[in-house]
Order: sequence, then C-alpha cells, then structure tokens
Amino acid sequence: MILRLLAKLVIGFIGISLLLVILYRFVPVPVTATMLMDRNGITKDWEPLSSIDRNLVSAVIAGEDGKFCSHNGFDREAIENAIQRNMEGGRIRGGSTVSQQTAKNVFLWQGGGYLRKGLEAWFTFLIENLWTKRRIMEVYLNVAETGIGTYGAEAGAQRYYRKSAARLSRMEAARIVAALPLPKQRSVVNPTGFTRRYGNTIAARIGVVRRDGLDACVYE
Repeated sequence: MILRLLAKLVIGFIGISLLLVILYRFVPVPVTATMLMDRNGITKDWEPLSSIDRNLVSAVIAGEDGKFCSHNGFDREAIENAIQRNMEGGRIRGGSTVSQQTAKNVFLWQGGGYLRKGLEAWFTFLIENLWTKRRIMEVYLNVAETGIGTYGAEAGAQRYYRKSAARLSRMEAARIVAALPLPKQRSVVNPTGFTRRYGNTIAARIGVVRRDGLDACVYE
C-alpha cells in the first residue's frame, strides 16, 4: 500500500515537473518562490533575449559560468574547486552553473539541504535536455535577483542605470553580474572593494568570451 502510494507520488511529480519545464520552454515564467517570499515586493519586466544587450550575456558567462556552452548543466571542475576553496577558508563560493541557478530560481527555493540539491539536479537535467542554451540564458536573465525586490535584467538596468537592458555598456553589465551573488548587499552603481575589482575583471573577460566564442551557443 505504502509502496504503491510512493510510486504514484513519484510518477505524479515526474509528470508535473515535465509539464512545467515544457511549458516554460515557450512562455515567460510568471513568478518564482523567491519572488513570492521577498518582503520587499517584486519589480520585474520580462524581456526576450533579443532585447537584452549581448554585453550582459557575455558578462554572465565571464563571471558566473565560463563553460556554459560546453557543459551539460554541471561543471564538475568548478564544483571541486569551490569545495576545495571553501575548505581552505577562502571566500565562500559555490560551483553552480547558470543552468543549475536557473533550475533553482524557477522551480525551487533558496537555501541548501540535500532535498533541494537533489531536486535542483533533476530540474537542471530536464532544462538542459528540453530547452536550448539560449532559452536557459533568457530565463536566467529574467528571473535572477538583481537588487532589493528587483528581478531580471530589465528591472536591474532601470534600477541602477535608468536605461533599458538593451543598451548596457560592458562595465554596466559587468557590475550587475559582480553583484549577482549578493544583490541585496553589493552596490552596483558605486561599488567598492571586492565588488569593484570583480566587476573590472568581468568587464575585461567579456573580450575573451567574444574572442573564444564562449557565448556562441546563445547566438548560433
């Protein structure tokens, strides 16, 4: 009896998750759990990737996931390096790819735990196989938290630069990405310390991303 119930629950979960992933392959994500739990409200404006400056896409790859176009959703080397760095007491950093972050942001909740990590892996597998890389990047740039109560590239660009995400300079895009891990704490407009240095590094790496075609899968 219990095994039969568990089997039904598992089958039901798989069916629902597949339906959601297929649905969001074509339609904008209306809201996420992170947005709903944000006490600061929600400011967002969904924009197709064609209306988001390529500088921001290149900056995300430069700062968040250099192997975005070549991995299958998981970057084992980055994960191992992050674990080693954290064990050595360096600046705490994760090894999540843009695909993993997208899966978490769209379908799950923030925070750790084995359950959420397991579900994140499942949804990452699904979007990598049912979406294109371009769609993954498009969704990521529309649901990522870019500031206090602010979600997505367009809302972030308007908040910090009073301009459309379609007209971001390399440095503007780099500073938005430099603040992405802690958007409520890191300043985008007048960054200092690590955020400023990291933004400068990302801006410089954008040229490498373009030169080596590391964002080619988004624009092919």
